[in-house]
Amino acid sequence: MNAGPTPDDGVLTELRRHARQLVDELDGPVRRVRLRSGDTVLEVEWHGPAQPVPTPRDAPAGQPVAAAEQPAAALLVRAPMVGTFYRSPEPGAAPFVAVGDQVRTGQVVGIVEAMKLLNEVTADRAGRVVELLVEDGKPVEYDQPLVALDPA
Repeated sequence: MNAGPTPDDGVLTELRRHARQLVDELDGPVRRVRLRSGDTVLEVEWHGPAQPVPTPRDAPAGQPVAAAEQPAAALLVRAPMVGTFYRSPEPGAAPFVAVGDQVRTGQVVGIVEAMKLLNEVTADRAGRVVELLVEDGKPVEYDQPLVALDPA
């Protein structure tokens, strides 16, 4: 008798998708990935040759710059969850940050809406905004880079 999908099946499917995306974004060989969401853990380890990772020149023209293509010194503010990214607190309001702005640790740089809840996205460290990587009102994935900061 099949008991059907468990509540963790959806979480595990989402973790698998995030693992694939993470491997695609990294700029070096991947040997091991471990992701956790609540009590569900996905751990993948490769024992053979390292997985090939696309180089920046393989990316189609016009796509946003991926994390692997950011300058080594750039700090990335990442999406805390899947949802819709907004640069301002409400339509027509000034954006939280713009390119060139200096931000402090903990400062709100955007909002991710998920299931009608607005979740603040804050900078982990201080820095100057060098690039906004996602347009206002666009869908984002968990851990997707949103804002690039120069720590200087």
